[in-house]
Amino acid sequence: MISVEELYALYKRCSGITTDSRNIKDGVMFFALKGEKFDGNDFALEALKSGARYAVVDRFLLEGTSYRGRKCIVVENSLGMLQEMAAYHRKQLDIPVVGITGTNGKTTTKELVAAVLAKKYNVVATQENFNNHIGVPLTLFRLDERTDIAVVEMGASAPGEIASLTRIVQPTCGLITTVGKAHLMGFGSFEGVKKAKGELYDNLRQRGGMVFYNADNENLCEMVSHRQGLRTRRYGVREQGVQILPATAESPFLRLEMEKNDRKVTISTHLVGDYNADNVMAALAIADFFEVPFNKAVAAIEAYTPSNSRSQLVKTRENTLIIDAYNANPSSMRASLDNFAGTDFPNKVLMLGDMLELGEESSEEHRSALRRAMEVAPRIFVVGEDFSRASRTLHADPKQVKAFPDIDALKAFVQENPLKESTILIKGSNGNHMQKVVDAL
Repeated sequence: MISVEELYALYKRCSGITTDSRNIKDGVMFFALKGEKFDGNDFALEALKSGARYAVVDRFLLEGTSYRGRKCIVVENSLGMLQEMAAYHRKQLDIPVVGITGTNGKTTTKELVAAVLAKKYNVVATQENFNNHIGVPLTLFRLDERTDIAVVEMGASAPGEIASLTRIVQPTCGLITTVGKAHLMGFGSFEGVKKAKGELYDNLRQRGGMVFYNADNENLCEMVSHRQGLRTRRYGVREQGVQILPATAESPFLRLEMEKNDRKVTISTHLVGDYNADNVMAALAIADFFEVPFNKAVAAIEAYTPSNSRSQLVKTRENTLIIDAYNANPSSMRASLDNFAGTDFPNKVLMLGDMLELGEESSEEHRSALRRAMEVAPRIFVVGEDFSRASRTLHADPKQVKAFPDIDALKAFVQENPLKESTILIKGSNGNHMQKVVDAL
């Protein structure tokens, strides 16, 4: 069986790595991975015929099986080999790597951190949300001799996953954005979430790396205090005396005012929601650590425009939409509702999708969220079984709360009953596909 070092030597002759047989570029190394509905081994020969130089497989195909000199290489476990080789590749590059995880805000924080660091360095960062056991190794293979700093996002839905990812990434510094109730079916409890996310702190303590933490967050402060010998840098809105300026219909985006070098500085972002202030402060803390000039870091933050249904503000012909529908859990839902309540936007409407993977706490968390929603807006549309059940058990007024089994039903309703001149917050777990309603608004 081939070793990691031997396979890596073959990889160095290749033009890159892919796990998608539909995305073969000439000379790549194809890794045959298994999913719930597919087995990449079935497509290995097709990958070779499409131009892959090597196909790494772990089933059926005999070692040396080839197509015009392009060969299959048999390993014990393709995914395990991909991860081992990514870690080996990472070791070849003596560069800083920023590791980012957390319940909420990790993708936005990753984007902001990458943006500020790019003002001084050649940065490679996780693309979109490629933050799992496959996406993280693929991110590392994008690093090369031209890379100055990497910013790697790591997600998890069960204990041990962050520990596994950090062994691959080998971060030199990092941060946990927040800890909250999410993926409780995997983590078991909020304490389970804290323990699992804290695996990043454990890895950095072992490696002597730097931890950036939000000193305003009691849970993070507690997690830091329980790990003696951790190298840390504090940041935070209250910690640094930062003022969040009020959002209005005329000025809906997050704006911060802070002291820097004995003068007041206003940072005007394109992010919606004061909960994003923590993400901005994290990016500024890391920029300062890596000696990016403050004015350049601010310019990068002000130029950043969110996408992919994260804290987006979209104006249609009829309405103003706040789209924060990539993910949802009790803490992010509460933050979005509280922020929406604190604005003076006209004709507020809520469109809320179920928060998924909450296990035994799901019913109560949906009731709690709906109670708060009923205090925030006179019109509420909820999507999914959990919010629909919460509406019934709370005996919600049907004139205020209207429940739909799925997003298609909501979309059909608003097409028949158009909303006009409203400000609509769209929030829910990605599995609800809440963004499908946008083109009907």
